Amino acid sequence: MDARTPGPPGPSITRVMVVLTAVTGLVEAVSLLALGPVFTAMQTGNLLFLSFGVAGAGRVGAFPVLAPALSLVAFAAGVVAGARLEATAEARGRRWFVLALFAEAGLLACAAGAGWGLAPRYGSPTHRHLAVTALLAFTMGLRNVTSMRVGVVGVPTTLSTRTLTGLLGGVLGHDGSFARGGATWQRRAAAVVAMFAGGAAGALLVRAGWPVAQLLAPAALLVLALALFERTRPRLRPA
Repeated sequence: MDARTPGPPGPSITRVMVVLTAVTGLVEAVSLLALGPVFTAMQTGNLLFLSFGVAGAGRVGAFPVLAPALSLVAFAAGVVAGARLEATAEARGRRWFVLALFAEAGLLACAAGAGWGLAPRYGSPTHRHLAVTALLAFTMGLRNVTSMRVGVVGVPTTLSTRTLTGLLGGVLGHDGSFARGGATWQRRAAAVVAMFAGGAAGALLVRAGWPVAQLLAPAALLVLALALFERTRPRLRPA
């Protein structure tokens, strides 16, 4: 059989998506603490930064708009490119999920290369900091397409609000509108922990004074390892 049977996600694909969630946490730690303040995956934050800056909230310059605006545009470009890449690959019978993972790993490596020798800087980013930000936002745009096509419930890989709501509302709130089977709440809990762990790891590395290239290298290597692992697996059908 050359395709995985549609239905509840298996443990292997769930683990892959949880690791990708941890990668997001690490990337966002680098974005916020070493390049920003700016988000590259969670674009709600950029929309708010941009709206605050446009409105002139707080002291002058408290909310710069260049980095959030650049991240939004690059993210949108990544979504469009990712959708076309993966849909075209699927239509041609290629392994779109593996291709997406290799593309993400390559883009993260490009971002690390663009940040070679670049010191972390919070506030007033240079042109090189902005270039790395744009590459990361483009990558996370592609990732969002990938995670939506995979469709593992409770593990969207780039945000935790809905995951945390589903976990708490279903398990503690006993709300029947949330799927709260054993596997579902475990996936949600794993996703929340993974996001926290990735963010904490990234923050610790920034605090240790690692340059931008070294901060992003672990993310690129993790995604490359996932791509190589998925090459040995049956093809994945989009959700």
